[in-house]
Amino acid sequence: MAPKSQKKKILDRLAKAYAMELETVANYLTNSTMLDGVRAEEIKANLAADVQEELTHAQELAKRIKQLEGKVPGSLDLKFNQKALQPPADTTDVITVIKGVIDAEKGAIENYNSIIKLCDGIDFVTQDLCIRLLADEEAHLIQFKGYLKEYEKR
Repeated sequence: MAPKSQKKKILDRLAKAYAMELETVANYLTNSTMLDGVRAEEIKANLAADVQEELTHAQELAKRIKQLEGKVPGSLDLKFNQKALQPPADTTDVITVIKGVIDAEKGAIENYNSIIKLCDGIDFVTQDLCIRLLADEEAHLIQFKGYLKEYEKR
């Protein structure tokens, strides 16, 4: 395993990823419930389905933090900042939600790439986990970029 300072950096990034996944769960759940209108149905259904996947990501991250003898953050230790994914005042504003999802996915991708680099040659198990989660986030990003293209045509 990594030297203490490297292990702490990895654990800090894993805790950040854990918080990001839980925040995404909350925002996907809210937006999948709050959006209105015919145009929103596909996005709502997709977000609702993604809630479980993002929650599973958080569970896997929590398990890895514990395996590395770190502390899984409780609710009072979580720092949330997904401003772009907050539910819009206009519940028919699907484009704002799609852009918020894209922003959140880009943030997750950036963080997972950072963890993957931190772990290189040091912690292959964490690196493998983050590569798998990265693949999921990249798939979500591409999917919602496609939605944005379609919605912006109208």
